[in-house]
Amino acid sequence: MKKKATREQTRAQNRQLVLKTIYDQGKISRAQIARLTRLARPTVSDVVAELIEQGLVVELGYAPSTGGKRPMLLKVDADALHMIAVDLSRSDFRGVVMDLRGEVKHRERRPWRRGAQRSALELVYDVLDALVAATDRPLLGISLGAPGLIDAVDGVVVQAVNIDWSDLPIRRLLEARYGVPVYVANDCQVAALGEYTFGNADQVRDLVVISGGWGIGCGMVLDGRLHHGNPMGAGEIGHVRVAENGRRCSCGNTGCLETVAGTYGIVEQVRALKNEREGLDLTEIGFDAVLEMYEAGDEAVREVVLAAGRGLGVVASHLAVILGGCDIRLAGQLAALGPAVLDAMREEISSRALTELSRRTRVASATLGDDIVLLGASALLLRHELGVL
Repeated sequence: MKKKATREQTRAQNRQLVLKTIYDQGKISRAQIARLTRLARPTVSDVVAELIEQGLVVELGYAPSTGGKRPMLLKVDADALHMIAVDLSRSDFRGVVMDLRGEVKHRERRPWRRGAQRSALELVYDVLDALVAATDRPLLGISLGAPGLIDAVDGVVVQAVNIDWSDLPIRRLLEARYGVPVYVANDCQVAALGEYTFGNADQVRDLVVISGGWGIGCGMVLDGRLHHGNPMGAGEIGHVRVAENGRRCSCGNTGCLETVAGTYGIVEQVRALKNEREGLDLTEIGFDAVLEMYEAGDEAVREVVLAAGRGLGVVASHLAVILGGCDIRLAGQLAALGPAVLDAMREEISSRALTELSRRTRVASATLGDDIVLLGASALLLRHELGVL
């Protein structure tokens, strides 16, 4: 039997509904809010008065006259609160201060590598200390996108091999240090939420973002909800075998997607091919150099890139079949390889999935560029703390 909502719960629901309506509409009158929400006008007026007193909503001025009394327009004050978002998915830790619309106010960046004198956690503190000092507004909270297995419910990094974290209660540590709400989720999952929220994906029901860098993973927003797993691990596609008799992976298996399409895997393959065919020792080159060779038309690099696209397509075809078709967007450093990777993915999906499911599966590059994880982290805060997304 359903319990009746308490008066406090009803007030909280009404507040969230009104705030979300103002946030979504940009500018709107009290009467329009009442029509859209189907709340009584006195209820809307009371909630708006509370939001104005808290500084979250401001009055813009009167709307143009349409013959009757001119209504007062309202909007969310994007600078009323600031958010801190941090991306730990790369070899440099990056953080930003954002307003409530996702506009970046300040950036911090710190390089990090395994075996460095300072631990990853110390560097996170360093980034956050600088970001907190850079804002003159109250903080809505802090949100992080981190690699590895993340228990988003309890805020624990269960395992993040690349930054040497295991069972780290990051939420508890940061909330104790900074005194604001903290959220953490897998970086690829956060990227998917960012693309879904800010990347022109409002008409997409099921969105998959495959993010490639030193590792590969995917995030899924299914029917508008971010899918974490049960309770974690959804989207760990980097260690799915896509190449029989393939290269040895760091996980101990062979032929994993990361060995074929991860940036380190691509660099290793290019080095081996150039050495075999041309006797070149390219031990010192990195992914940026491989990109330059690819853009210059190097055939060996092109072979490796197309193989990466096919490997990504194998996994994408499985996702298409499981989900019954979806939108797949490629993000991270792999997106810099351009249309050839996307075309190879499409061909692989077409050859492996039923025609109708293949037709329903759209493959494209993500739209948010390098800030995709940061924007996704801010979306986490807006969803959980204000309920506007």
